[in-house]
Amino acid sequence: MKNPWMSAWLSAANAWSGAARGKAYSEARRAQEAWLAETNRRLAELWFPTALRPPPKPVRARRSRKAR
Repeated sequence: MKNPWMSAWLSAANAWSGAARGKAYSEARRAQEAWLAETNRRLAELWFPTALRPPPKPVRARRSRKAR
């Protein structure tokens, strides 16, 4: 004879463990993607140091006080 209370408890435990496994998997995937992006950025900066830097801003000419 099956115990309905144990069946309900095991069903809830299985649902909880599935949700926990999904959260752990998604967090591990996010961490891995962040690590890969950082590693790729560092490698690109190592091999091509000027490729990722923004271009320097142009220097604006200053007006003299007499011209005002």
